Amino acid sequence: MTGTDDTGADDDALFVLTAVLLTPAQFPSVLGDDYVAACAVLGLEPYADGYGLVLGQDGGGARWTVVVDDVSSVAVAIASWDCGMEYDLSPDDRSVVCALPGWPLALAVAAPGVPAPHDPLPDPAAEGPDPAPLTPPDTGAWGPAQRRMGADEVAVQWAAWREQIDDESAFGLPGGNEAAESGTNEGTGDPGRTDGEEAPSGQHPGVRRALDEARAYVAAPPPPGRIRSAFAPGGARTLRADGPGWSLVARTDDIAFVLLDEEPGEVLPIGRGPELPGLLSSLDALAVRPS
Repeated sequence: MTGTDDTGADDDALFVLTAVLLTPAQFPSVLGDDYVAACAVLGLEPYADGYGLVLGQDGGGARWTVVVDDVSSVAVAIASWDCGMEYDLSPDDRSVVCALPGWPLALAVAAPGVPAPHDPLPDPAAEGPDPAPLTPPDTGAWGPAQRRMGADEVAVQWAAWREQIDDESAFGLPGGNEAAESGTNEGTGDPGRTDGEEAPSGQHPGVRRALDEARAYVAAPPPPGRIRSAFAPGGARTLRADGPGWSLVARTDDIAFVLLDEEPGEVLPIGRGPELPGLLSSLDALAVRPS
């Protein structure tokens, strides 16, 4: 696979290191709250069919992100690699949308036999200024990118996080999973309870804000990818939703967790309560799902 003439990659082969999907149902959430925002980071139009992002190095070691419209080929490659199988990802040149300098995600690997990864040098033959090389979002300090990454990790490791929650102590009542909604600074501290009218004194105001904004999505659907639904055991679904300053992870048959920009590193549980089941059902109906 080669880069395109207007990016300075010339005809150097790309040594593929990894690939990711950029679709409404599956995209690196570190890049933004939704698919449209993630595309904007890369300067791409948010087409409904999405893209595949192929990250690699050219023969000189320069970092390149090749954007292709052959989403299925990239999906097969990722699935094969996840299963420990070899797969030669070499999309046809006709599927290449563009080649962007740099990487939008942090990689800890490099191609063997080429110089260390570095930004491409400016192309002296290019007309106009070269695009600035892509760089990964700063995740060294707590902020939106780190918060979304944390929510992704909770979704992947749901069972481990769920085991840390004792419904009685977290939500205040035996079987509290069915009886209360809660959110505290420490995640499992003083419980709060609500009947849907006012936030209780023990409930974190950021949790109530997140729930209110998530509920507003039902009346005014957000951009594609803001709500995503994936398979979960027992016929349930795992929901991921994001908004300004908050991320939500939930199982449609269980509780939810909220992460907030104003609470670095905290994972705040929300009991099932009288409101949550209906909200999760409504969000799931709006969510995009992997095809």
